[in-house]
Amino acid sequence: MIFRRMLTSGVALAAALPALAEPNFNRVAAFPTIRNMAEGEDTARESSAEIMAVTENGNTLIYSDSPLGAIGMIDITDPRMPKPLGNIDMEGEPTTTVVRGDKAFVGVNTSESYTDPSGVLRTVDLASKQVVASCDLGGQPDSVAISDAGGMIAVAIENERDEDAGDGGLPQMPAGFVVRLPVSDDGVDCNAAERIEMTGLADVAPEDPEPEYVDFNAAGEIAVTLQENNHIVVIGADGTVQSDFSAGSVDLDGIDIAEEGALDFTGSLSDVPREPDALAWLDNDHFVVANEGDWKGGSRGFTIFAKDGTVVYDSGNSFDRAVAEIGHYPEKRSENKGAEPEAVTVATYGDQRLLFVASERGSVIGVYDATDPAAPQLLQMLPSGIGPEGLVPIPQRNLFATANEADLVEDNAARAHVMIYERAEGDAIYPVLTSAGSDPLIGWGALSGLTMDPAAPETLYAVSDSIYSTQPAIFTIDTTTTPATISAKTVVTRDGAPAEKLDLEGITVDGEGGFWLASEGHPKKEVPHAVLRVNSDGEITEEYSLPESLLEQQKRFGLEGIAVQDGKVWVAVQREWGDDPEGQVKLLQLDPATGEWMGVRYPLDSGEGWVGLSELAINGDHLYLLERDNLIGERAALKAVTRVPLAELQPVALDGELPVVSKETVRDLVPDMQRWNGYVQDKVEGMAISPEGKVWIVTDNDGVDDASGETLMWSFDLD
Repeated sequence: MIFRRMLTSGVALAAALPALAEPNFNRVAAFPTIRNMAEGEDTARESSAEIMAVTENGNTLIYSDSPLGAIGMIDITDPRMPKPLGNIDMEGEPTTTVVRGDKAFVGVNTSESYTDPSGVLRTVDLASKQVVASCDLGGQPDSVAISDAGGMIAVAIENERDEDAGDGGLPQMPAGFVVRLPVSDDGVDCNAAERIEMTGLADVAPEDPEPEYVDFNAAGEIAVTLQENNHIVVIGADGTVQSDFSAGSVDLDGIDIAEEGALDFTGSLSDVPREPDALAWLDNDHFVVANEGDWKGGSRGFTIFAKDGTVVYDSGNSFDRAVAEIGHYPEKRSENKGAEPEAVTVATYGDQRLLFVASERGSVIGVYDATDPAAPQLLQMLPSGIGPEGLVPIPQRNLFATANEADLVEDNAARAHVMIYERAEGDAIYPVLTSAGSDPLIGWGALSGLTMDPAAPETLYAVSDSIYSTQPAIFTIDTTTTPATISAKTVVTRDGAPAEKLDLEGITVDGEGGFWLASEGHPKKEVPHAVLRVNSDGEITEEYSLPESLLEQQKRFGLEGIAVQDGKVWVAVQREWGDDPEGQVKLLQLDPATGEWMGVRYPLDSGEGWVGLSELAINGDHLYLLERDNLIGERAALKAVTRVPLAELQPVALDGELPVVSKETVRDLVPDMQRWNGYVQDKVEGMAISPEGKVWIVTDNDGVDDASGETLMWSFDLD
């Protein structure tokens, strides 16, 4: 993986010339789609941002919102402060919008069923925000494109299959096709619509083509992907089929192919159909496709074709692995399509022809220099919202935007967002952590606890939680590099095999080359709450369970964080258990010499959702803690470092009343988390403090399971 770094002139020129920085994209704003709902509307409804377009002046974004049956508009005149312009009802399911002048043209699915598909192309006057015309398309539209000259619109009429019918495969009639419609300043000429048949071309179900995506080149030619048919068609400027060819297949090595709760990039697959989704022309002779897969395939990368069908470049496993290096790999998609590249787009910024590839499941965008179509070079990986599908380059303003479709309102999690990025000289601020350069590739994610070696404060150690249930691990992190580097992964073992029934949530060094670990229990899954000691090889050498009297009061949210003081081990219970007063949780002390448990109580702040503890660390005369709510985005309010004087940690036996300690809030972490200009993450999980008072914080990305995959890690000094 390649990250763009600062470039400086040679020594001889340094005194005469200023240092030059290469341009990078950095996110400058995140816009939740609920902001486009009118005052008084129910913001708890599901909304989305799927495919997106931009007006010709680059100041207004327009995205399709399928759940609301609307298109949403955003004013990005100031890209750092996007403003809602509201939603426009489409009387159906909008798919894709294109723009010419003061009008937007929206493909709208109005189908009653899979067997009776229908759709229209609606014309929206952008000034009045009114639908002013509609064209019957004769089927269910998916992708819509407009020619570079602005005189022709093409629509992919997919007439998509019912995945629950039969075996979910093809053929399922009626067949799809492509429609071309002339367009001018007066609007679309519906009467001149031209239907271009796709039947009889593909090797797979030739009677049932399902056009997925269309794009024009500057010569007026249209490239079309038939995703389920694993086929590509090129339509000439005269509207006739110019060429067609199979999208082919790929052999893959060094990938994760099993959904077993571990990240293992040693698997192989052979003859995987590409089944491309999105497509974009690089120039008049080459186009790129995102090999998402849908029915039988998905080769986890992208391919650049010449328009005669010659493969000029295939990314193989490299995109999948680049996603994994920065902790965004979706392990629960390993048996299917891995990082699942769905969207691609192309634009020229300065003298570079840039290619953008979106991982739908990894929620990250790869940025490539594709000036040479035969040798694209990875420049950056951009964090996005959950499920990026719409990619919009705005090169005239050095901007880029993504539409992220997933809305997890029912899970009280992240909402759908539009993300905006600016390209400027300077360093990329994301990712902050990578395993790039590791051999074999170190897959990682869900970092749930953090500590450091006091003798080498530049080295951190982290653990991952039960997302990777069959491969509990300790990660070694070198903070002297930018981004920080995961240099080693040590699997926690019991009797020579990866330890089972663990949910690691805390780690601290034991002073003898090993570690103490805290494992959070889960009564329904028969995972015990436990404190473990491991040696430098990750082998469990000691195990301590909680006393039965305490387990009688246990709940799901248990041990979080671990610290050692004078040979005694402290752990925090994240939330109230059955014997705790509301708003108080236990800090437990274990004496490893005797196995005795004692405790005190800690007073939680109040807040929406639930509030609990995530981490412990000792520095000087205080025990430091991470206290947080479980809220995300604009609702997130409490993410804080607090501390308790060590002098107050006077634990007593657990069979009596526990003393309540006092606390002091040291730092509000919400402003820290806003520096990446996304939405505030909910899981601030890890903290380590050097003897000199340098604090490191890391977030848990939930293993990219219903989460954006972003891991944020940063440091600050204690006052």
